[in-house]
Formats: sequence, C-alpha cells, structure tokens
Amino acid sequence: MLEILPAPDHVVAMKLSGVATSNDYDRIIATIEEKLASHDCIGLYCDLEAFEDITAHAIAKDLRYTFGKLGELKRFPRAAVVTQKDWLRTLVKMWNPVLPRVEMRAFDPAERDAALLWVGEHVRGAHAPGGV
Repeated sequence: MLEILPAPDHVVAMKLSGVATSNDYDRIIATIEEKLASHDCIGLYCDLEAFEDITAHAIAKDLRYTFGKLGELKRFPRAAVVTQKDWLRTLVKMWNPVLPRVEMRAFDPAERDAALLWVGEHVRGAHAPGGV
C-alpha cells in the first residue's frame, strides 16, 4: 500500500507498506511527474519500514520508469530510504555508486525528520524549470 506523505514542494515523499502493487507504482510515477513539471530537481523520500514485498508487475513498471529516466538522473540529486531492513540497506549501498548524480542514503526510522530534511537540502531553491 502506498501513502503519499506531506513534504516540501520539491520533494516526493512516500511510505510503502505491505506489498507494493502495479497501482501503487502508477501513483508514484504520477506524483513524480507532477513534481517534475514544476521543478528542475526533486528529492525522493521513501519510508520502507513496513514494506514487505513487491509484485512482478510493480517491478516491471519500476524498471521501465527508472531506465526511461536514466538521461534525467541529475533531476533526482538525492534519495533517502527509511528502513531497518538489512537487505534494503544493502540495496541502497549497491545502487548509490551505480546511479551517477544521485546520492542515496539509508536512514533508521528514528531519523525520519533528518532524512526528509537531507533529501530536500540539495534541491532547495531549484523550484522552477530552468532555475537550477
């Protein structure tokens, strides 16, 4: 299940719990695209503390969208993942050096506020297209 969280206008903040579905990814993509329409750069914040699994259709949508955005990675300078799960922390560590121009960090659940602040810091002031 997906919940879009309150965040600064230049940050997409979400919480995934249980099993992430194709419909969840449709909403994630729509939210990201809406923010990108009015900001050159956005931060991504994802709370995965209660995340359990993901459907095959959701994985396919995620991969298609991510590969489609490879030429625009500079628009996503920071991504924060809130989790205590070791396997998710390992994924963040693996993806961090692979995705150029995107700085990824894993945060403990007690650090939610710090994670949201951190993810928005780098893009603060980059609000209008062409304004970076």
